[in-house]
Amino acid sequence: MTTSVSDANLPALADKARIPSYARSKMEAGIVHFGVGNFHRAHMAVYLDDLFNLGLGHDWAIVGAGVREADKAMRSALGAQDYHTTIVAQEADETEVRITGSMIDFIDPARPDLVVARLSDPKIRIASLTVTEGGYHIDPATGKFNAQDPAILADLADFEHPRTIFGMMLKALQARRSAGHPPFTVLSCDNITGNGHITHNALTGFAGLIDPEFGAWVSEALSCPNTMVDRITPVTSDRERERLRREFGIEDRMPIFCEGFRQWVVEDRFTDGRPPLEKVGVTFVEDVAPYELMKIRILNGGHAAICYPAALLDMEFIHDGMLDPQIARYFDKLQESEIIPLVPPVPDVDLSAYKRRIVERFGNAKIGDTNRRVCFDGSNRQPQYVLPTVLDSLRQGKPVTGLALISAFWCRYCAGTTESGAAIAANDPAWERMNLTALAARQDPAAFLAMSDIFGEIGTHPAYIEAFGNALRSIWSRGTRETLRRYIDGEAL
Repeated sequence: MTTSVSDANLPALADKARIPSYARSKMEAGIVHFGVGNFHRAHMAVYLDDLFNLGLGHDWAIVGAGVREADKAMRSALGAQDYHTTIVAQEADETEVRITGSMIDFIDPARPDLVVARLSDPKIRIASLTVTEGGYHIDPATGKFNAQDPAILADLADFEHPRTIFGMMLKALQARRSAGHPPFTVLSCDNITGNGHITHNALTGFAGLIDPEFGAWVSEALSCPNTMVDRITPVTSDRERERLRREFGIEDRMPIFCEGFRQWVVEDRFTDGRPPLEKVGVTFVEDVAPYELMKIRILNGGHAAICYPAALLDMEFIHDGMLDPQIARYFDKLQESEIIPLVPPVPDVDLSAYKRRIVERFGNAKIGDTNRRVCFDGSNRQPQYVLPTVLDSLRQGKPVTGLALISAFWCRYCAGTTESGAAIAANDPAWERMNLTALAARQDPAAFLAMSDIFGEIGTHPAYIEAFGNALRSIWSRGTRETLRRYIDGEAL
C-alpha cells in the first residue's frame, strides 16, 4: 500500500521516511527561489530543511518562482502535495529517504506581477536562483551581460511589466528602494565560475539600461555572493516514481533520487541577514574562488570529459563510462596531467584525493545519472567548465591535447549519431546550429572553432586549432576507442 505525500499524510509517512519535525503552518517566507528544479530541491531546500529541523531559522522558508512552462508543471505537481519533496539519497552501502518541507508556496509563473510584489516585501531577504548557465543573459565567450538579448530588450520596452527573472528582481529593487527597505541578497546556486560576479554584472548592466543612476545604486547596494554548489542530481522520470512506490510505499509526483554527498560553500556577504546554515554543514568563507575553481574544473570538466565518449559508445549512464577501464584511464590521465595542475591550492583539500572521491561518485550505479543529462547544453557548459582551463593552459604554454579531446568528442556528439549509427536526439538549446556546424567540421575542424561566441580567442590559437583538429579527425577516422587508446598511451592523434 502506498501513501501520498501531503501535510495530512505526514504522520502515516513517518515509518517510511524521515519527515519534518517543525510546524510548517508557523513558517514564514524569507527566500524567493527561481528555478525550482531537482538540484534546488536536493540541495538548498535540504540544507534549509535540516536547519528547520533543528528549530532554527523558521523565518527563512522558501517561496518558489519561475518564468518557464516547466515551472508551471512543477508548481502544479508540488502544489498537489503541499510543496513537499521526497529525497532518496543513495550511496553504495546506504540509502536515506526523507521528505522535506522547506518550501511553503510557489507563485503562479503566469503572474510576474505577484513575483514582483513578493520580492518587494521586506520579509524577503534573499532572492536565489538555479536557472542553468544559459539563464544569465551573458555572452558565453566574454562572460559579459548581453544587452541585446531579445528577452532583455522586451523588458526594456515595457519595464512596468517585466517578464525576465532579472527584470522582476530589478522592478522589486526599485520598489524597495523607494520604500526605504534594504535590497535583498541575490544568491546564485548555479555551476558557473564567479556566479555571484556574473549575477551582479548582469543586474547592474540591466539596471543601467533602465536608468544610469539606478544602475549605480544597484552596483553599490546589491550583494551577490559567490557560491560553490555540489550534489549529483539526475532527472526524475517514471522509473523513479515507480521505484519510490515499489520500494518505499510512497507516492510522490516529483521525487528525487540523488547521491548522498552534498557540499555548499558560500561567500559570507549578505545585505539583510542570512539563515545560520553553518549549523548544518554549509561552509561560509571570505573567498569562494578556490573551491569553485576546483569543483568546476575537476568535477564538471570531468563530467564533460567522460559523458561524450561514453554516449558515442551507446552507454546510457555516467557510471557505465566511469566503470569502463579505458574511459577511466583517460579521465585519470587528463585530470592529473592537464586539469589538476591548473587548479590553485584549496584550503585543507588534497586535490588528488578530491579527484578520487569524484571517481567514486561518478561510479555510483545507484544514482542512475544519464550521459544524456550531462551532455545537455554543451554550447553553454563548455565555455564554463572546459574552455577556461584550455585558455589558462595555452597562456602558460602547457599541452592541451586531452582538453581539446573533450571538445572534439562534444563536436562529434553534436553530429547527431553514435558510433553504431543510432540517432542522438536534439540535446542543446542551439542544437540545429551545433548539428550543422559539427557536420561541417568533419571535413573542416576549424568550422567548429569559428563559433567565436563559444570559443572566443581559443578558436584562433594555433596550438589549439592543431590539437582540436587532430583529435576530431582521429575520432572520425579511427573511432572513439582507438582515439582514447592513443591518448592514454601518449601516441600522436
